[in-house]
Amino acid sequence: MVDIEPGSGNPSTSGGSEGNGVRGRTTIADGVVATIAGIAIRETDGVHSVGKGASKALGAVTGRVSGSSSSGRTVKVEVGEKETAIDVDVEVEYGVPIHELADRIRTHVIDAVETMTGLKVVEININVFDVHIPDDDNDEDDDGSDGGGSRGGGSRVR
Repeated sequence: MVDIEPGSGNPSTSGGSEGNGVRGRTTIADGVVATIAGIAIRETDGVHSVGKGASKALGAVTGRVSGSSSSGRTVKVEVGEKETAIDVDVEVEYGVPIHELADRIRTHVIDAVETMTGLKVVEININVFDVHIPDDDNDEDDDGSDGGGSRGGGSRVR
């Protein structure tokens, strides 16, 4: 939750309340921060997907819809009065230096969340749970072996 107070230096408090006293309170829900962070993460080059299992599949389908609530399932946040902390599970593209990608994710998320909400991002925990290898599913269809030892059609070796 973010309270609007004059002269606090918080970007979200500059909308006309300076010097006029407190005009009200602005509350930013966890889901709002999760959506902003989720979009920033998905837009980072090198991220293949966000979230695991069912939340990953749902996030892939609805992740680019700005009003989507799926980011709330794939990005976990804790929102305080002036600060927020974010946890996310990501699958990265093969060949991308993971430590550099994590730095880019943090930069994108901090820029987006702090600019849009005025909250200070104090922590972003990134769990890299998998590496996506392009065409990994098509490898078993490649020809090139003699097929001698394959008996039930279900073997990995031809």
